[in-house]
Amino acid sequence: MRPVPTPGTYPVRFGTAELLHDADRPNGWMISVDGVAQSHVNLDDPTDLEFDYVRRIADVVDCLGEGPLDALHVGGAACTLPRYIAATRPRSRQLVFDADGELVALVREQLGLKGLKVRVGDGREGVSARYDASADLVIVDAFERGVLAGGLATVEFTNEIARVLRPAGTYVANVSDGPNLPFLRRFLATLATSFPHLALLAEPGVLRGRRFGNIVVAASRIELPVKDLTRRAASSAYPARCVAGNDLRDLQGKAKPVTDAEALPSPTPPKDVFGIF
Repeated sequence: MRPVPTPGTYPVRFGTAELLHDADRPNGWMISVDGVAQSHVNLDDPTDLEFDYVRRIADVVDCLGEGPLDALHVGGAACTLPRYIAATRPRSRQLVFDADGELVALVREQLGLKGLKVRVGDGREGVSARYDASADLVIVDAFERGVLAGGLATVEFTNEIARVLRPAGTYVANVSDGPNLPFLRRFLATLATSFPHLALLAEPGVLRGRRFGNIVVAASRIELPVKDLTRRAASSAYPARCVAGNDLRDLQGKAKPVTDAEALPSPTPPKDVFGIF
């Protein structure tokens, strides 16, 4: 029997983690690090996804046909998405890379990681060590203090992801940006160097540059399920837009890809944008 989690604060590699009980769910839990929300999990129902951007990533996963997946995750925290895939696609083989060993140990002790393979270490190095054409899905959602590390948004790392993915595989990334979306535009240009098909999902206010927020980007060598993603996004409790094709190319504009020589990190979010509830 799994022990009952203990709310409180815990020192981890990248700051101070706080484990909070969700008053609306008997077995719902939130983890934040230095006040920035990292993960929400419902231990009774791994398909219950609290964060809207996580639901958007799950929508992409749900639209990738049927059956188990070989998936790599860069960034884990409480492993919300690996738990979701394990529940919705039994027999999937998943490997999670997370650089914060203390946070992984906290999650393992307090929230459990039964059936999930989590490896402590640099996610980029972990992906680069995988065999060619060995994954169906790569998900990158690795933030430190609200910022995506620059080394995860470069042409060189994108090439590694493309190498590891099977020909029909899908790369999904969570990024964040603010007014005029300068980082997103360059990230799209970066992905386009390896993947001919791109789509993104975000709230209209974020896409219009009215506020800072998350954008989920999907990339593949084959056509993405844009119609299904558009329908799911529009019917969500918090409606989002799906942008692809010419509209996405217009958004990307003349932005230049990011290389390791520059390693541009995502912008620092305004205070409290990604705060806990």
